[in-house]
Amino acid sequence: MNQKLVQVNLKDTSSPQEKNLELDCSVAGYDYELPPELIAQNPAVPRDSSRLLVVDSPTTGIETAPLHHIFHDLPALLRSGDLLVMNNTRVIPARLYGHKSTGAKIQVLLLEERQHNCWLALVKPGKSFKRGAKIVFTARQLGIEDCKDSSLVPGHQLTATVLETDAATGGRLLQFDVPEGKTLVELLEVFGEVPLPPYITTSEAADEQYQTVYAKQPGAIAAPTAGLHFTPELLQKLRDRQINQAFVTLHVGVGTFRPVEVEDVTTHQMHEEWIEVPAATVEQIRATKAAGGRIIAVGTTAVRALEGAAQSGNLQPFCGKTDLFIYPGYQWRVVDGLITNFHLPRSSLLMLVSALIGRQRLLNIYNEAIAFEYRFYSFGDAMLILPSATGVRS
Repeated sequence: MNQKLVQVNLKDTSSPQEKNLELDCSVAGYDYELPPELIAQNPAVPRDSSRLLVVDSPTTGIETAPLHHIFHDLPALLRSGDLLVMNNTRVIPARLYGHKSTGAKIQVLLLEERQHNCWLALVKPGKSFKRGAKIVFTARQLGIEDCKDSSLVPGHQLTATVLETDAATGGRLLQFDVPEGKTLVELLEVFGEVPLPPYITTSEAADEQYQTVYAKQPGAIAAPTAGLHFTPELLQKLRDRQINQAFVTLHVGVGTFRPVEVEDVTTHQMHEEWIEVPAATVEQIRATKAAGGRIIAVGTTAVRALEGAAQSGNLQPFCGKTDLFIYPGYQWRVVDGLITNFHLPRSSLLMLVSALIGRQRLLNIYNEAIAFEYRFYSFGDAMLILPSATGVRS
């Protein structure tokens, strides 16, 4: 691949547009350098005191710089009649610590429920875990004391059996031995802990700080982080200005945070994630567009839910899984603007945002954010891409 690129540069026969297109399709085109000290380890307090980089014009990131705001300025930056679409998933305590019968320690990250109390999970270390292997989990002491229903933790232990290996993820299917009438999700409050991303290593955040204030539907293993900036007071101020709110659900899974590992991004296969776009939200979106309002997605997960439910050509109520992968060249059907955090290099999320405003523009804007020492990733600051900046819709 490198040899091919060198030959192209020596011949210099490609136009700038052709070179940009080649980089749009290359995972190397989504690389950038981030000083480690800009990786946020703790959330802003209060939530809406985080910084907000605003992309408001088609020339932003090309001829003009983005605008610098604070997240609580959001009501003044949107229009009356706009609709914010938010992901109301709730992060489950998906990380479990256990041991084998030999006493060897095991770490488990639950990914998704495949059947009743049977979960796909990443197991570490997992090479020796074959069919029939058992894992024993011990309840966290704090969880036992806080648990109102002592029947949830008989013997203060939980066991799981490996059913098979999942080739797509390298994980294991684990069948949990759960007391009759109970579910594993109930037990997770006692046995599990909320998993923070691996780049957050020194956080002092409480579990609720890694949940949105409107989190409702349990099932995610990572937070829809663009929503972490909202407070109840800010949501009310938005409503007072007739900036409305609607909800979808996407249970954030392994597909969202795993890196793109292929050189040609067009060959990347996204892992499926469960979404629900209810009929009430579809009606709100249709009414908003009919009245001339704009659809502002809060986070890339809300984008995937909305666009995933519109793959037939028109947005319809939907409940199921999507493997939609959005990258430059994507034809937008629902979303007009976006609120999003700053994403990891070479990630599918970076490619999704590039599809809205262009890869090179986005990297230029990221360089501006780095120069002004914005905080990056899950607990970091945010960016608002207004519809006037996308070139997709006005």
